[in-house]
Amino acid sequence: MFRERNPMRGITWDDYLDLPSGEKGKYCNCGSNPFHVLRSQQFNRPMLERLCEITTKTRRIGKTRGGMNFLQDLLSEKRAMIYFVQPSTRTFLSFAAATQMVGMRHENVRDTTTSSEIKGESPEDTVRTFSSYFDLIIMRHPTGGFAERIAWLLSNTERPVPVINAGSGKDQHPTQALLDIYTLQRSFENRGGIDGKKVAFVGDLLRGRTVRSLATTLSLYEGMKLYFVAPEPLQIGPDILDALKEAGTDYEVTYDFEKIIPELDAIYMTRIQDEWDTSEESRAIDTEPYHFKEKHLSLLRPDAVIMHPLPRRKEIAVEVDEDPRAVYWRQVRNGMWVRAALMILIFERDGEIDRYYHDLTR
Repeated sequence: MFRERNPMRGITWDDYLDLPSGEKGKYCNCGSNPFHVLRSQQFNRPMLERLCEITTKTRRIGKTRGGMNFLQDLLSEKRAMIYFVQPSTRTFLSFAAATQMVGMRHENVRDTTTSSEIKGESPEDTVRTFSSYFDLIIMRHPTGGFAERIAWLLSNTERPVPVINAGSGKDQHPTQALLDIYTLQRSFENRGGIDGKKVAFVGDLLRGRTVRSLATTLSLYEGMKLYFVAPEPLQIGPDILDALKEAGTDYEVTYDFEKIIPELDAIYMTRIQDEWDTSEESRAIDTEPYHFKEKHLSLLRPDAVIMHPLPRRKEIAVEVDEDPRAVYWRQVRNGMWVRAALMILIFERDGEIDRYYHDLTR
């Protein structure tokens, strides 16, 4: 039974916090499927490949009216709460569309002034209340680790409810990493997949949770080389570099963007994360040398791709948008399908996807 899949029951919060990052994943997953989705490190290579497989099958099933009717009946008995108390457009709408795609009804809270938190209720009590009404909590919160705290809390109640972390402070954005992996896999499916590729992360790497999540996930692939390209104050943190060293993943920290462009298979651009500024310190940093301009297209390999988690500012020139190597709008659409597939896996309906797809393609 689904309710018996409760990997966090029985461990204390303090004991969970003391676990190494790689050990925490086993308290998020049940067998080969996720229960909670809290951190990119909880996914191993077979889980990523299964997620990508279910995503592609779900997309293809959804291309017909009959297939879409099948998908919209798949989780029609489930309800989701989308609890976003940090500004978001793409991620919020992506999750909303994904729930609709698989037939889940959803409600949302996007402003704590409309909830009992304005009366002094703790955020923990607020989300525990949601768990009485809904079967899934999808949450974005400015406090790092809050989604994990909620997952542990709900796992140790009489009604365990899965939690999807849709962005947690400056540390984790696991579903963005999953859609990025899917985008890379699709982009390189005729070039041997992701293994052996060279990927550069460019921009605000210190505070970019999408970079942190994807970089550690890419360490699961063979023969990778990662480049971190940023001004000194915004360069990648030592914890990510330490994790890559432990995984045996090759990397290079550099400040010369143009020099490495011809070597790359993928460029992952990011904006300045100045919402985390305590004053206006980001304004003093010259980021212009770390922008991808139209002139850089001639330096880029013909089979490379340019990615961005969005929103963007000036770090990618709009003239780049029409180049076939710019895949960031494809990333956006991929995100909806990946998140739908993730819900299918959480509620163990992937077998039904396999059977329908087999009948569809035989």
